[in-house]
Amino acid sequence: MLDIAAMTARPRTEAGVEGHRRAVAVWLFASCALIFLMVVVGGITRLTLSGLSITEWQPVVGIVPPLFTAEWSAAFAKYKEVPEYRAVHLAMSLDEFKGIYLWEYAHRLLGRLIGVAFAGPFVWFLVRGCLPRRLVPLLCGILLLGFAQGGLGWYMVKSGLADRVEVSQYRLVTHLALALAIYTAILWAALGIVRGPARADLGSGWKRAADAVLILVALTIVAGGFVAGTRAGLTYNTFPLMDGKLVPDGYAQLRPFFLNWFENIAAVQFNHRLLAVGTAMVVLLVWSAGRRALLPRPVGAALNALLGAAVLQVALGITTLVLVVPVPLAAAHQAGAVLLLTAAINFRHTTRKVALMDEDASAPI
Repeated sequence: MLDIAAMTARPRTEAGVEGHRRAVAVWLFASCALIFLMVVVGGITRLTLSGLSITEWQPVVGIVPPLFTAEWSAAFAKYKEVPEYRAVHLAMSLDEFKGIYLWEYAHRLLGRLIGVAFAGPFVWFLVRGCLPRRLVPLLCGILLLGFAQGGLGWYMVKSGLADRVEVSQYRLVTHLALALAIYTAILWAALGIVRGPARADLGSGWKRAADAVLILVALTIVAGGFVAGTRAGLTYNTFPLMDGKLVPDGYAQLRPFFLNWFENIAAVQFNHRLLAVGTAMVVLLVWSAGRRALLPRPVGAALNALLGAAVLQVALGITTLVLVVPVPLAAAHQAGAVLLLTAAINFRHTTRKVALMDEDASAPI
């Protein structure tokens, strides 16, 4: 039976500790980069209506795509049974089908790559005793969530294969939220390893401000997921008004009322706009307060990065909307959302309280 305590013991020399810390941090940051890319590719897959082109889930044999004309024709024939084909792609040629298939294939292949790139080094670092003990449960949980994410992705795809023209927006948002939760956990662990223990206690006020920013960013991304899932961005393509009004007609047309937030295009888009503008305003207020305070340099730098990411994301969002969601801009907007989330996590990490090092931990988390 494996002795986890022995496996996670610290290396004997200081040089060994530092080398292992750097290696673990590089692995975690690389995992974040792959997840970032995965979210962007997933967004392109949705924007190009590619997500339902592969109608089966084959985690192992699905690594190999169709290679011959007969295999491509068979895959195309399966897609023709999907409601989306009959409603949207009825005139599609085999070559056009290959284009959307390859986007979905790239998305799934990248998911497999992330699994291998995370699980392989995790086992190696664990066996070599390179991981702080307090990180092991977190990383085990992340690994399990990664496997769950694959199953959730297929659960999402299944919702669009029979009775719907596209996937359920509820499942799409859940799939996106889990991906970003995994990203957040990995990034937080990586930052803790790189930065070590906090050197200054800023007080609870800055921590609460950072929490508020992070929550608002997360809510805005979730609201954006519902915009994507309902294709609400293809209507009301003016800003700041919607059809000449601040609050669009028909905002509360569904009953019960809360369904408007998830299924009514007017309400879904308005809520995303409201959250986006509100988040940007809160970021600006926190940044302004930071300019007047004597903050440590890392905190000030994190605040500047947060403001820059917020401004960029607002500009991308408005441009994407008024140009009626061109794929490159929409993909950049999705990437900007992850960039803004990254900046919010980084700012929150700089406000954490002073933490004492455990005798076996190379960095606090």
